[in-house]
Amino acid sequence: MVFVVKVPGINGLGKTNGCERAGNALIKSLKEIYSNEEGKQIDADSLRLEEIHLDNSNLELTNKLIYENSFECFEKEQKTIFLGGDHSVSYSITRAFFDYCLSVNPIKEPCLIIFDAHPDLMPAVKEPTHEEWLRKLIDDGFPAENILLVGIRNSDKEENRFLKEKKIRTVSINKLKENLEEMTEIIMEFSSGKELYVSLDIDAVDPAFAPATGYKEPGGLTSREIIYMFQRINKIKNLKGVDIVEINAEKDKKFDNMTIKLGAKILSELI
Repeated sequence: MVFVVKVPGINGLGKTNGCERAGNALIKSLKEIYSNEEGKQIDADSLRLEEIHLDNSNLELTNKLIYENSFECFEKEQKTIFLGGDHSVSYSITRAFFDYCLSVNPIKEPCLIIFDAHPDLMPAVKEPTHEEWLRKLIDDGFPAENILLVGIRNSDKEENRFLKEKKIRTVSINKLKENLEEMTEIIMEFSSGKELYVSLDIDAVDPAFAPATGYKEPGGLTSREIIYMFQRINKIKNLKGVDIVEINAEKDKKFDNMTIKLGAKILSELI
């Protein structure tokens, strides 16, 4: 059975306060989903569920706790779903994923697919925020050629320079819109023969469908498209972990919890 871990970490320069409440809100919303689209019955009360208890005023300790708990999940669990939190939590989780892949015998080749409106590749600080977590991971040695960015539609010139320098592959929104089924197949093939981790920043979705996030970028995926893609991704046998981040539970109150409901819907397709 899938393991679900709440990771209420935030390091978003003060712009992501409220995301730490998303995990509880997602589980509450999941209780209103009785079955997923494959007909599997969803019983939120019977989930194997844990929370990493964090003090976001101590970022060094927060990242240490996320790393240690995530590494243990990768060692013991077949698949783990991590509920953020903002995107800064993905650094410690994916660093643990990277180290796990290198620690097993035989060594597994790590693969990272990220759905995001932004590349998160600004020059990294010691305790990376949600704006440069991926840059820090690559600086630590994660192979850039095994990273695929999906849905990027707003990036800084420094991020564009780094993307070109490291030859990081991307899939544009336009390509997805032209042929969603074919491009989803290409995305899935990217992970062939590798151990896979997938990170979903909810701003990959158009704010018309997911308004409660810190950096709204028009022109994103529809809720139907993101659900379809994660239904397909969930069929990948080597899928080791997924995170869902950047849902702001506080902001979502004025949107009738539309963003939380979408996150819970995606979660239901993964469990």
